[in-house]
Amino acid sequence: MKTLYISDLDGTLLNADAEINEETAQTLTQLIQNGLHFSIATARTQATVVQMLQNIPVNVPIILMNGVAIYDLQQKRYTHIEPIAKNGALALLDAIDKQLHSGFLYCIDDGHLSTYYENTDSPTAQAFIEERQKKYNKKFTKVSSFRECLSRNIVYYSIDNKKECLEPAYETLCRCPDLHVEFYRDIYNTDHWYLEISSANASKKNAVLRLKESGGFDRVVSFGDNLNDLPMFEVSDECYAVLNAKDEVKSRATGVIAANTENGVTHFLKTRIE
Repeated sequence: MKTLYISDLDGTLLNADAEINEETAQTLTQLIQNGLHFSIATARTQATVVQMLQNIPVNVPIILMNGVAIYDLQQKRYTHIEPIAKNGALALLDAIDKQLHSGFLYCIDDGHLSTYYENTDSPTAQAFIEERQKKYNKKFTKVSSFRECLSRNIVYYSIDNKKECLEPAYETLCRCPDLHVEFYRDIYNTDHWYLEISSANASKKNAVLRLKESGGFDRVVSFGDNLNDLPMFEVSDECYAVLNAKDEVKSRATGVIAANTENGVTHFLKTRIE
């Protein structure tokens, strides 16, 4: 029976420093070389994930931006993307103008990801840019208005702030049938929440089903920690929450494994496979 094992990154496979430690990398490499089919499902983009996984021979395409895109690390290309429909993009831009006023907008055109921002008034936004530029050499483009991007393939929007600052926009955007909305607490800054917007067709759930079909997998076993992992859990034959996961995630899991800081995923895999 052919099984796909798929893990979230932040709070699940990554350690407290948002990195893959040496033990995790070595264990995954050995297991994959011995026949493990392994993938990633993350809210992160190709720009950061490719560098994180550069020393691990991941042998199944990975899911990016909460299901917006599937990226083949071996072929170094997107194999599937879900652009936001025009009406959804207009609804999103209206909400940004009226209720959000910042954040990051992502477009994929001709296989290339571009990241745009209007301002960096938020300290967390500036820190986000500085970290990505320093660690991953990621490029950001400043625009006077996100509406300049309407002619592009808008695929994703992300913003973090205090829950009460984002909640009105969350409620507004949930009413748009062309959009998929994720709203969950930031694991690195618990005073903040993430609001992430994509196409109504984009989710970890749909992307996992696409990987399952294209790879001919009979079963899916997944690992996660936060609310945006629950759609992936829905279509998994087994789903495991790390010890540090949100209570709601634990309650929906097949079982609870060791925390991300204790290499819970790879310890589980090593025990299961060997």
